[in-house]
Amino acid sequence: MSTNQPAPGTATPDARQLRTILISVSISLMAVVASVSGLNVAQTHMAVELGASLGTVLWIINIYTLTLAALLLPLGALGDRSGRKPMLTAGLTLFGIANVVAALAPTAEVMIAARALSGVGAAIIMPITLAVITSTFPEERRGKAIGVWTAVAGGGGILGMFLSAVLVDIADWRWLFALPTALILVALVTTVKSVPNPRERSAHPFDTVGALLSTVAVVGLIFVLQEGPERGWTAPETLISLVVGIVAGIGFVAWELRRRDASLLDVRLFRDRGLAGGSLTLLVVFGVQAGIGVVLFPFFQAVLGWSGLASTAALMPMAISMMLASGLAAKLAERIGSRATMTTGVALAGVGLVFMGLFVSVEGGYLSILPGLVAMGLGMGLSMTPSTEAITGSLPRDKQGVASALNDITREFGTALGVALLGALLSAGYRGSINGKLSGVPQEAADVAREGVANAVDVSGSTGSHAAQIVQAARESFVDGWQRAMWAGAAVMVVLSVYVAVRGPQNRVRSAADDAETGLRSSRAESAL
Repeated sequence: MSTNQPAPGTATPDARQLRTILISVSISLMAVVASVSGLNVAQTHMAVELGASLGTVLWIINIYTLTLAALLLPLGALGDRSGRKPMLTAGLTLFGIANVVAALAPTAEVMIAARALSGVGAAIIMPITLAVITSTFPEERRGKAIGVWTAVAGGGGILGMFLSAVLVDIADWRWLFALPTALILVALVTTVKSVPNPRERSAHPFDTVGALLSTVAVVGLIFVLQEGPERGWTAPETLISLVVGIVAGIGFVAWELRRRDASLLDVRLFRDRGLAGGSLTLLVVFGVQAGIGVVLFPFFQAVLGWSGLASTAALMPMAISMMLASGLAAKLAERIGSRATMTTGVALAGVGLVFMGLFVSVEGGYLSILPGLVAMGLGMGLSMTPSTEAITGSLPRDKQGVASALNDITREFGTALGVALLGALLSAGYRGSINGKLSGVPQEAADVAREGVANAVDVSGSTGSHAAQIVQAARESFVDGWQRAMWAGAAVMVVLSVYVAVRGPQNRVRSAADDAETGLRSSRAESAL
C-alpha cells in the first residue's frame, strides 16, 4: 500500500513537469552510479601514474562506496528535513567539485580524499533522487517513474563502465571523471529549474545518536566485506571491524526501538511484508549481480583473451535487458500484482544462473553464457522495480529520504556481500580444480598458477613446453570455479523466490489514506512490542 500521497494543498505537477523532474533525477543518479564502477577499468593506469600499490588502488575505489553507504541514512533523513531541492543542489555541487579534484589529483592521497568527498556528495544525491519521485509523482504515475529510476540504478553502472572503458581506450584514465562531471552540470541546471522543494516538518529533533550508530555499523560491516578477502577473514583488523559493526548495529536497533516515533528509522516497520520482502530481494539480487561481475571479467579477459573494452561491451546485453524489464515491471505489477512480479523476476534470474552454470565452457566462449546473461538481466529488472516501490511505500511521506536511503544501503550491502561470497566460491573452486592438473609443471610456476587464472596465463609464457598445459588447466579450472559460484547463486535465488511467493508484499488495492494507514501500522507494531 502506498504511503506517499502529495501533501494536502500541494499542486501536482503536470505531465511535462513530471517528465522534466524524472529526467533531472535520473541524470543525477546516473552520475553517481557511473562513478561506482568507472574506476575499475583503470586500476593498472592509476597504479603506474600515481605510484600506488594494489592495496592503495583498491582503497581509491572502495573508499567511495564505503563513504556512500555509511552516510546514506543520516543524509537521507536530513534531506527530508532541510528541503530536498537545496540538499540535492548541494550534493551535486560537492560531487562535481570532488570529481574535478580527482581528475587533477597529483598523488594517491589526494585521490583518496577526493573519492571520499565524492562519496559524501553521492550519499546526499542518491536518496533524494528517489525521494523526489515518491513524494512528487501521483499514484498512477509513480510505478513507471520508479521503473525508470531502477533501470538507471541497475543498468547505469554497466553503461558507465562501458563508457569509462571507451575513454580509457581512446584517451586517458583521468578523462573518466569527465563523464560524471558533465552529467552533474546538466543535472544542476535541470534541478534548479524543475525539481520541487518539499520539506517535511517533524515534531521531533534529529536523531543524532541513531545517525552515528548507523554510520559506525555500516562502516564496520562494509569494511569487513571489502577487506576480508584481501587481509584475511581472521586478521585482527577484520575481526575488530566485524565486532564493532555488529555491536553498533545492535545498539542502533535498541536505540531506535527506544525512540519509537522520533527514530531515524522505525525498525518496527520491518514487520511489514513490503519493507522486509523488498529489502531482502534487493540485497540478494544486487549481491548476485555484483558477484557475477567478479566472475565475468576474468572469464572474458583471461579465458577468452578479450580487452577491457570488449569485456565491458559483453555485459551490455544484460544491462539492456535489465533496463527494459525495469520499465515493464510497473505495468506487469499492475496486472498480476507486485508479489507475483517479484517472484517471476527472481525465478527468471535464477534460471539465468542455471543456464550459465550448465552451458559455460572454454570452447563455447561468449555464446555459451549469453542466454544466461539475458535471462539474468530480465529477471533483475522485473524484481527491482516492485521491490523498490515496496520499500518506499512502507514508510510515510515525511520519511521518504530515509526510505530511499534504506533502499540504497540494501543495494550497497548486497553488492559487497555478493563480491565477497561469490568471489570466494570462485577462488576456492579454481584452486581445488587446478591442483590436479599441474603435474610436471615447475613448482614455482605452479604456485603462481594457483593464485588465479590471470596469474596462470601471465606466468605460462616463461615455462617453455609447459605453457599450453598451464593455460589449459587454468581455463578449465576457472570454469569449474565459475560453475560452483553459479550453482550457489541459483540455490539462493530458489530460496528467495519461495520466500517472496509466500511472504512477499501483499497485493492490495492502493489507497489515498497513506499517512493514516502508516500511523495505524506503526501503532499495531508498537502494541505488539
